[in-house]
Amino acid sequence: MPSDRACLKALLLFNDCYFPIVKKPSNTRRLLPIDPSGFAMNAPTSTPTNNNRRKGLTTVAVLVLLAGAAWGVYEYVVSSHFETTDNAYVQGNLIQITPQISGTVKEIYADDTDRVQAGQPLIKLDGTDAQLALQQASANLGAVVRQVRTVFANNDTLSAQISLREADVARVQVDLERATDDLARRQKLTGSGAVSKEELQHAQSQLAAAKSQLNAAQAAVVAAREQLASNQAQTQGVNVQSHPSVLAAADKVREAYVAAHRLVLPAPVDGYVAKRVVQLGQRVAPGANLMNIVPLQQVWVDANFKEVQLRNLRLGQPVKLTADYYGSKVEFDGKVAGLGMGTGAAFALLPAQNATGNWIKVVQRVPVRIALNAEQIAKHPLRVGLSMEVSVDITNQEGGSLAEATRTQPYGMTDVLEISQQGADELVNQVVSANLGQKVKMAHSVAQPVGNKQ
Repeated sequence: MPSDRACLKALLLFNDCYFPIVKKPSNTRRLLPIDPSGFAMNAPTSTPTNNNRRKGLTTVAVLVLLAGAAWGVYEYVVSSHFETTDNAYVQGNLIQITPQISGTVKEIYADDTDRVQAGQPLIKLDGTDAQLALQQASANLGAVVRQVRTVFANNDTLSAQISLREADVARVQVDLERATDDLARRQKLTGSGAVSKEELQHAQSQLAAAKSQLNAAQAAVVAAREQLASNQAQTQGVNVQSHPSVLAAADKVREAYVAAHRLVLPAPVDGYVAKRVVQLGQRVAPGANLMNIVPLQQVWVDANFKEVQLRNLRLGQPVKLTADYYGSKVEFDGKVAGLGMGTGAAFALLPAQNATGNWIKVVQRVPVRIALNAEQIAKHPLRVGLSMEVSVDITNQEGGSLAEATRTQPYGMTDVLEISQQGADELVNQVVSANLGQKVKMAHSVAQPVGNKQ
């Protein structure tokens, strides 16, 4: 039997032949079996799969580089000329329908989502109270006219009183002269004893009484003249129909007439009814909001841009908009109409208190108003509050960020709330003529026409 040393050598020789030492890229050793021809078995060799993988990775890297270069070119050439935001919403006028007088709702002619036209009746109030107030004002006007007629008639009466008092003064002066003469004669006869002392005292008393009557008569003349002057001060320069008291009462009649014709609440503009809260039989007060009218043809978009986006925004810049309501297939055209005068936080009900110890900077947003194309809105109506995506072309930097010209025309106007005073004037003339006894025509009220402009 071979020795142990011979066996160990044979084992080492077999190991070196079949498991040669091959260095791996990571500096580790691995034993690979070799075939009898002396070549290592399963040695790593270059295969078509590795070549394809290398080509694929190279292609991907080239594509990534090309995409990055294309994005850079697009950012510099195209994207840098636009400011975009999706924090934008449709806004519009919410015109409140409010009564100008108090009353009870009797009829309702429109409900939510209904289309209404300017001047169309929306709500009617019960007119009993208004008619009673008109009748009371008319009766008061008639009473005032008669009182003023009395004041004018008193001028003649007071003039006659002055004449009467002056006649009394003349009569008393005659009596005074007679009493003076009687006293003088008796005083001359006193020394001869022809006139008694008692008779002399009686003559002196008559003279004193005559003087007192003269003073009283003269005071009565002065009082009558002052009373006439006071009465003439109320009538001087005017006639009955132009007297201030009559004019004030006539205006009360006109006021009651207008109130009686404000029982019907019309639609001030064309639009759609929203948020109707009024109910039949409800007692409403002046100024209470009963429903709203939304003129969808006058909507706009408020786009809330970040403050870092505002440096390049100018008035008049063109805008492209899309609405989530219609999708990207419908695109709206617009232009920048104005930039807000403050951030949303500045005008919030509870503004932020930044002078605190724990402060975190938050990027602020400023609303930018965008005017829309009226034809496009008519073709694709928008609702108030819809979300919009806005893209502003900031290439043109010629405009300003603040409006320089002032508005010369009313922003909004309606004439459906005007109430003609022709009927009120006719009623006033009728009442005054009936109580004056002759046909007259009163002057028109200063405030004409009656109504509100919006």
